[in-house]
Amino acid sequence: MTLNQARDANGSQRTTPHSTPRLRLKRKAATTGYVDGAWWPHSSDLAVELPDLLAVLSVRLGSIERVIYNLGDWAKAPTEFATGGAVVQLGGYTGQPVDTIQVVGIDRRKLVLLVVPPDTEPEYAHDAMMSAATPGNASTIEDLLRDMIANGD
Repeated sequence: MTLNQARDANGSQRTTPHSTPRLRLKRKAATTGYVDGAWWPHSSDLAVELPDLLAVLSVRLGSIERVIYNLGDWAKAPTEFATGGAVVQLGGYTGQPVDTIQVVGIDRRKLVLLVVPPDTEPEYAHDAMMSAATPGNASTIEDLLRDMIANGD
């Protein structure tokens, strides 16, 4: 996947996504809850899914240094990949909460995202993403997913 390159107001080169990721974030404010928003990838191939997501998240975080994910959630992924003229480290761990990723900027600011499974029905995925991104929502990851599953029954 080749990303588009753009220049921001300062003349710095920045990567722009080819397609807009299915993403909802809480507004920039004091952090509440366990997640900062939700992402609904199209597949379980992290290396394919991340470039467009990181291009969008770099607006909030600046340059991205690292992505941390749960090993059981994704197909095998490389330990690093190049995007936007930088190398991003990928770290898969069994201790990372299931159905989440952490995206860490070079200044150590981070976003924790609920990952809605790719095969989720659109109406349930939308509901989970909107709940995760609601300002003040302090639901746990388990609660957000349980609500999504309960709505699907």
